[in-house]
Amino acid sequence: MAQTSIKENKIIGGITGWFKKTFDAKYFDSLKFSLYCLTHPLDGFWDLTHEKRGTYAAANTILFLTILIRILKLKYTSFIFITVYWEELNIFLYIASILFPLALFVIGNWATTTLFDGKGRLGQVYIGTCYSLTPYPLIQVPLMFISNVVTVNEAEFYSVLSAISIIWCGVLVIAAMGQIHEFSGAKNILFMIFSLFAMLIMIFILLMFFSMITQGIAYFYSLYREFMFRI
Repeated sequence: MAQTSIKENKIIGGITGWFKKTFDAKYFDSLKFSLYCLTHPLDGFWDLTHEKRGTYAAANTILFLTILIRILKLKYTSFIFITVYWEELNIFLYIASILFPLALFVIGNWATTTLFDGKGRLGQVYIGTCYSLTPYPLIQVPLMFISNVVTVNEAEFYSVLSAISIIWCGVLVIAAMGQIHEFSGAKNILFMIFSLFAMLIMIFILLMFFSMITQGIAYFYSLYREFMFRI
């Protein structure tokens, strides 16, 4: 009993220590700094990476909130704007549909810019991308409630604000990548396009890989069935 109590205290102490270390004053300062990046993207994203104002904990929080809001939208947004077939919805695939493109973009942008003197590291690209998502939860939360009080004739108001949240995120991503890699405007836009091509190439490679795996499994399974049949 005494040994069990000691182990439990160590586990609790470890968890408490992790929380104190992760969610300290720097965490809340870096999380609040995401609001500064909304209105001062050039200065904000420069300080975010070069002055180390951003943290992984804050970036993960913003990403988590974005995913959470996306899920809550399915339930609490009016049926006028979103029709959800819950029987056919796989929540894990839905979350993957958000995380997978983000991961492809981060890797693709870092890979392409590294070949042409990009200054950003993989972690900086990830943090900058996550911070760029800040407008989405800030705008979409009130929109969830607005969607339930507006009429069909007022639907354009909802659609415009929803589009603004997405466009704002896109503009921030472009600004973040330019400041992180220290690219000029034209060069930054060019490498954003290269990043999209890199994403397509990675998707193609992954599809080829899984296709080969599937065919290999099917081939060996057919051999196994033939062997068992002959026995």
